[in-house]
Amino acid sequence: MLTAGVIAVQGDVAEHAAAIERAAERHGEVCRVETIRSSGTVPDCDLLLLPGGESTTISRLLAEEGIDEEIEAFAAAGKPVLATCAGLIVASSDAKDDRVETLDLLDVSVDRNAFGRQKDSFEAALDVTGLTEPFPAVFIRAPTIDSVDGGVEILASVEDRPVAVRQDNVFGTSFHPELTDDSRLHGLAFFQ
Repeated sequence: MLTAGVIAVQGDVAEHAAAIERAAERHGEVCRVETIRSSGTVPDCDLLLLPGGESTTISRLLAEEGIDEEIEAFAAAGKPVLATCAGLIVASSDAKDDRVETLDLLDVSVDRNAFGRQKDSFEAALDVTGLTEPFPAVFIRAPTIDSVDGGVEILASVEDRPVAVRQDNVFGTSFHPELTDDSRLHGLAFFQ
């Protein structure tokens, strides 16, 4: 049995947990989901999800709880990580905001809320490398990835702006894959 950790200091925790369980079942895996609000649990996980929310708050709480260093060690050990929306900002190497303590898991710089405010939210059918059919992506106050370095692979773009990337075992998306019934992106990140 696999243990999936969902960082639960903020964001769509229940939705991500359900998507992980659906993806695991689809791939013939048995997966138990742990919600993580304090240090000590991350090292026991097999896969890890860093959801959206508010990036400055998430980064502050991760540091206060000592979870930030555990996430960095987890990723350095080659275990799979999926970071979505604000989670992508926190996982980046450059958030372009001194209030965000980034984890440097992805060699990307991001622009917070680059797709606009809440009222500018939208959905798009994305062609994602590794998926055979378009993915129904939900963008809510979404960041964009404005530069990539090193071994970062761009998996999907909107208007020539990267919105899904992978660097080794770490995936990042500007959008919220957990807000659909489609668990293929969680499957791509964790079970491929």
